[in-house]
Amino acid sequence: MRNQPVSVQYPSGSTQNGGDTSVTGGGRDDGPSNVRPSTERPKNPHQRAGWVRGHQKDGGGYAKEMPKLITAGAFARARSAEVRAMLKAVTVTTGSSHVCGALPKHMRRRAMSHNTKRLPRRLRDVANRMAGSKKKKEQAKSKSRKARRRHGNLLLEFNRRQRKNMWLETHIWHAKRFHMVKKWGYCLGDRPTYKCYRPCYRAMSGHCLLQDLSYYCCIELQGEEDKLLASLSQLTSKEAGPTFAAALSLSGRRQGSVMVYKAGQYPSQPLGPVTFLWRPRTQGSTHRQLWIWAHPIIKKDLLLELQTVCQCCEAVVPPVVPVVTPAEVVPTLGPEPEPKPEKNPETKQITGTKRKRSCKDASGPPAKKILGDGTRSPTTPVTWKSSSTGIVINDLTMEIVRYRLIGPQSHSVLAETLEAATDCDVRIMEINKSQSSSLWWPEHCKDESKMNLHQQQADVYHILKGIYSTGELPPGTVLGLTVDDPRLTLPTKKVKALPCEHAVCVCCGFVSEVDEEKRKELMLRGVSEHCCQSYLWEQSVRDNVTDNKISEQELNRMRSEVLVPGSRLSPTPLQGRVPILLVHQPGKQVGHEMSSWGAGWDLLLPKGWGMAFWVPLVYRGVRIGGLNMSLKHSQNKGAPHFPHDYPDCFAGVHFQEEQETELLDKFKRRPPAKRTNYIKHGCLAPFRCPWQQLAEEWELILREGGEDRKGDGQTGTATEADTEMEEEVTSHRDITVTKPPSRITVLRNTKSLRLLSGWCKPTTSKGQRHCRVRELPPLDRSATTSFLTAHGMSLVWVRLSLLSKGKPELHAMVCVPTAEDLQLLKKGPGSSGPQEPPHRDHFKSRIKRRKKGPKKAATSSLSSKTEGKESNPPSGSEPNPTTSEDPKSSPKSSSDRIFGLWPDPLPSVTSHCSRLTLGWVTQGDFSLSAGCGDALGFVSVAGLLNTLVNQPMEHRGMLLLRNPASLHYRFAKINIEV
Repeated sequence: MRNQPVSVQYPSGSTQNGGDTSVTGGGRDDGPSNVRPSTERPKNPHQRAGWVRGHQKDGGGYAKEMPKLITAGAFARARSAEVRAMLKAVTVTTGSSHVCGALPKHMRRRAMSHNTKRLPRRLRDVANRMAGSKKKKEQAKSKSRKARRRHGNLLLEFNRRQRKNMWLETHIWHAKRFHMVKKWGYCLGDRPTYKCYRPCYRAMSGHCLLQDLSYYCCIELQGEEDKLLASLSQLTSKEAGPTFAAALSLSGRRQGSVMVYKAGQYPSQPLGPVTFLWRPRTQGSTHRQLWIWAHPIIKKDLLLELQTVCQCCEAVVPPVVPVVTPAEVVPTLGPEPEPKPEKNPETKQITGTKRKRSCKDASGPPAKKILGDGTRSPTTPVTWKSSSTGIVINDLTMEIVRYRLIGPQSHSVLAETLEAATDCDVRIMEINKSQSSSLWWPEHCKDESKMNLHQQQADVYHILKGIYSTGELPPGTVLGLTVDDPRLTLPTKKVKALPCEHAVCVCCGFVSEVDEEKRKELMLRGVSEHCCQSYLWEQSVRDNVTDNKISEQELNRMRSEVLVPGSRLSPTPLQGRVPILLVHQPGKQVGHEMSSWGAGWDLLLPKGWGMAFWVPLVYRGVRIGGLNMSLKHSQNKGAPHFPHDYPDCFAGVHFQEEQETELLDKFKRRPPAKRTNYIKHGCLAPFRCPWQQLAEEWELILREGGEDRKGDGQTGTATEADTEMEEEVTSHRDITVTKPPSRITVLRNTKSLRLLSGWCKPTTSKGQRHCRVRELPPLDRSATTSFLTAHGMSLVWVRLSLLSKGKPELHAMVCVPTAEDLQLLKKGPGSSGPQEPPHRDHFKSRIKRRKKGPKKAATSSLSSKTEGKESNPPSGSEPNPTTSEDPKSSPKSSSDRIFGLWPDPLPSVTSHCSRLTLGWVTQGDFSLSAGCGDALGFVSVAGLLNTLVNQPMEHRGMLLLRNPASLHYRFAKINIEV
């Protein structure tokens, strides 16, 4: 009776025969008790009498003797209450109870609480009822790997995964071997998963490097030649070099490149660089066809400008083509793709069911792979025409595959991979008259003039095999050709393509004089105009070749039927003729060293044939490069890379913002004690280059005639300059606010670049010897003034070669050496440069004060509470350090400050350090070709001219280079390569 649970309640009321409920179960009654109290007093005076839950130290509160009597009614009521409580506990389920509690401990598993199918059968129904509304949404059943690897399911998955980001035809090949990145609406390979930096450089220098450039956008223009040239002349300028109307490019014999601007806005508001290719003229016709290849980031802006200048605003809606099975399509490929299931609400996947084909298409073959731009809606217009000018614009994005082969043996790789198309057998044509009606090559072979042209192109291609290096050809040479399917000559294992030997006469053993003369003519004049023709320009031929491509399955079946295993299929299948275009890439064309380095070929193919040409090229021992190798290729050539090195373009500004965000996030991820304090290193902008502020400050310095001011600023140390840093912030802020906004430009005028390059005294790498230059006007104040009048707010692209050891890094500072620094060069070209005095971090104490502020505020509030409410704080108390700010501080709030970085707005970027700043480096690394540290970047034209005028003749063009995380300056020679 004493160990009763607290949850048991007794009904209140009088008991019979004067019974006391306190005896029977802890009930409460105000009446007198019939039980004699205990003879001993409890030791704890606060201990209450009666039943108490829990263990008592001294047993106090318990009766020492058993009760003398018991009441039956009260006892029965107490027991009934206990039984009710017990039944309620075992029948009512609470949130914490579960069926798993009914299992023995050795059978309980955590997975049973999530999946009722793991429970024994006798408990599953109870568990499902207990789950009730908590039942999760049933997910679709996943297919087995065998089902996922079926051909039809692979195609469906392939098409589904490229709805958001387009995949190139070589995507799966790259995804297995490269780190993939999502850029510009594509999924591209950035760098290989294995280490191959030096092997890729050796391939570019000695053999061949292969890249897939199919993500570049092609825009086609058709119309009268004079109207096309008149419209395109508004986007270019002759001052920046050859335009769309250059004679060699206009004939179709050479590929051209040009910088495109907004209509009539030269030299400001550039869009970006493009390459273009004219189709050779047709005799007796003035109708021309032009392909413009542009980076995908500027495609939208370029297309709008072309529509404006060509007056092509009438969009042509693509017609709805009925689904028709081609005559020569292999059965494994199936019919044309039906409308996408994701855009049809009736075919939406039902959750919880297997993803089976419907009855309608269960018997039919699977859909084809998406070829071309799969992210574009079928109703999106890709053609625009003009009723006034007659010009037609076609968007050929992803319609043409483009591969780039870089290296001196690129032509050797092509010679072993591709073979000129063979003629059709007349007997085969007569037998397969019904089949040949839908193919383009049999119809082509019936025309004798077309076959004569093909034979001439094959002869030129044969002569091309005997050239020693790709760089010996004229830059931009174009050759049209029709080749056999390269899968027919695929070797059994990888073999490195070697240089082709010259053709040797069988009878005399010497090189044929006729071939040698043709080879010399090809190296001097290039390919003739009529041999530049290709049927790749024809839309109908491209579609025919794509639709009638032989599948791998059918090709393997035909190989298995060959009498001699491993031999070539004979005769060649009629579907295996592909029109292509070979476009020569010139490589390095500026400067006095490494001429034609990085030259190669671009291979243009119709869509759908990407992997058919990619694998045979890989089997010839080429190296594969990604986006990273494109950047290194441009760096070794000394050419700016788009969009990295175009600060005056909208794409370049957008790239710089993304790069700054990425580098800043990487900087923040490191703890403050393990990252560089750029304020102490005197680096204002380690993650970006404030070009606009640099150009404005140099213009202001020259406008004020600040030669004396500049000299005084350089004689002072950085420590003295730091004491007035806050005032500089305020004064610079006033200047930037009051100055009207203006955009910088990059100097691209060829005449001005040649003049500026001659004044810099161009030398070879490491400044070993001077290069010959033509006669130039002397560099004096009058020449400088006239030059700056036209290009005062401009930047110029320069190349900097370190004279001693060192590796330039991204955003390294290009500075002006003082007279004392130039004296160090007399010790030798490898002498160490000066040192930058350490700077003081003015914001470190404020950041610490900000962190300690909440703690001090919390302790002060606690102390004020303990002192009492009647005490009032003095009126002259100090303000809260978290809210108080120095009136000279920058406007950026203290909560946004990052330890080690200078907050916005930046002070003077030119005079922040002990040496004046001229510009920054955008590409920096150790150059394997030059054998020294090599840097590419921009400097202010005004600052460069001011520096060259004040330097002695023997040290003209010598500058200082300092990395953002270093205090050591290194001497570098500047070169402007034109």
